[in-house]
Amino acid sequence: MLVPQKAIHPASESKELTKTDELGPIEVDTYNGKLTIEWDPEAKVTPIGQLPFFIQFLKLGGRLDPWIQECPLTYLSNNAPNKRNVLGSLFLAILSGHTRYAHLATLMSDNVNAKLLGMTKIVSTDSARRSLKKMEEDKAIMWCQRHLQQSYSVLLATDWILDVDATVKTLYGKQEGAVVGYNPKKRGRPSHVYHTYLVANLRLVLDVQVNPGNESQSSHGLPGLLNLLERLPKSCLPAFVRGDCDYGNNEIMQALEAREINYLFKLKKSKRVKELICKQHCLGQWTRFNDGFEVKEAEVQLMGWNQARRVVLVRRKLLSLPLVAIDYEQCGQQTLAFIDGPEDMRAYEYAVLVTNLNDDIVSLLKHYRDRADCENYFDEIKNQWGWGGFTTKDLKSCRIMALMIALIYNWWTLFARCVNPDNHMEAITSRPLLLSSIGKLTQSGRQQKMTITSQHNKANTIKKLFYQLGEFFNQIKAKAKQLTVEERWFLILQRAMAKFILKRAQAPPLSLPASC
Repeated sequence: MLVPQKAIHPASESKELTKTDELGPIEVDTYNGKLTIEWDPEAKVTPIGQLPFFIQFLKLGGRLDPWIQECPLTYLSNNAPNKRNVLGSLFLAILSGHTRYAHLATLMSDNVNAKLLGMTKIVSTDSARRSLKKMEEDKAIMWCQRHLQQSYSVLLATDWILDVDATVKTLYGKQEGAVVGYNPKKRGRPSHVYHTYLVANLRLVLDVQVNPGNESQSSHGLPGLLNLLERLPKSCLPAFVRGDCDYGNNEIMQALEAREINYLFKLKKSKRVKELICKQHCLGQWTRFNDGFEVKEAEVQLMGWNQARRVVLVRRKLLSLPLVAIDYEQCGQQTLAFIDGPEDMRAYEYAVLVTNLNDDIVSLLKHYRDRADCENYFDEIKNQWGWGGFTTKDLKSCRIMALMIALIYNWWTLFARCVNPDNHMEAITSRPLLLSSIGKLTQSGRQQKMTITSQHNKANTIKKLFYQLGEFFNQIKAKAKQLTVEERWFLILQRAMAKFILKRAQAPPLSLPASC
């Protein structure tokens, strides 16, 4: 009897594969009667339907295309993602208020705005991360700094103030540069430090420098400050540089004096400063100011200073009762000890400012009080724009991403002011008002139509604002062939900053090279 041979390969499937039946509509019961629900995966809709206005803002101003073209990102593989798709995906993620690279997945269902930006698709999370690692750090930073400077250079034609400050970004992993340093909210937690340079009152970022967590001192932010000042033309230098007590040291003041730049800093209450306060308190002759403040001018040379400098003493009477004596126990006996100095001195709160400005002391006090707005900058950019997120293991990617966020933040801030020049709107207000809405894109022949449904309670107001903006853009488009990119950008900023006077009709030249 012959035994049949065993099959070398398993038998193929006997049944032919059949397509799964498409799911049809479903009927559900509601309190308003029966409702038929069906899915339409081919519908072109977006949750940010008002983005086309912002796209036109960037296109007319010549912002987006040069930013993409000059990016120092090159791929050699034929299967690599398109550079415009990568940067466009990061642009949409930052603009949408995302703080993690993983959030890019939520944008993949948006098949409207990607095409309006000239993209073919939203890239994956890994592609976005790897793109930042592929860039050369020096070239990428110069690329971001150049476009940052182009966004605000026209506005520096008038007198302006440069605010310097640092903010802490708490980290929870094993990232490069995650070092324990000054962290007032999460003590002992590793962090990064963002040394930031800002245009006072305009809510614009000039530059940002990301350092390890133990480099929060002003000496680590000084190189970035000097580098920024060297890039600016002499006619566009700030009226003065302003900072807190960490910047009131001889190293920074001497560097600014050598460049003939004015400054206004607060001084730490060192031993010599306390002696100065005590001396001036006893002399009297204080100038009264509103809200209970009193000011007085003096001159002092502290230890380590190369010269004597002008200082302004500011004091305010405390509402609580002054503490003139304390009890402590010595050898089992209660003893009453009086605090050194005049008794009424304890009733005042003191601050000392140092400056080389020639302004009167009341104006100097007002200048420094306006600096409190810096905290609003940091709160908005960290909590609403992603400086507190987009964390990677390498420090280079964090630095590039911080600059990209600052650039897109500047663009959106100028756009929001262009729509409503009367006041500044933070992202928590401007995104729902000017960006979030249901947009449906339809196409008939070569004509595209976007139907917008806004769920905001100020929908009619938004519609009127965008109609006015559309008329303004049409006026620029009518003259577009006669105007350069810089002239179009100037006209846009002239509307955005209607409350500020622009002296020149052209942007000042950039000292950075045109290509990396």
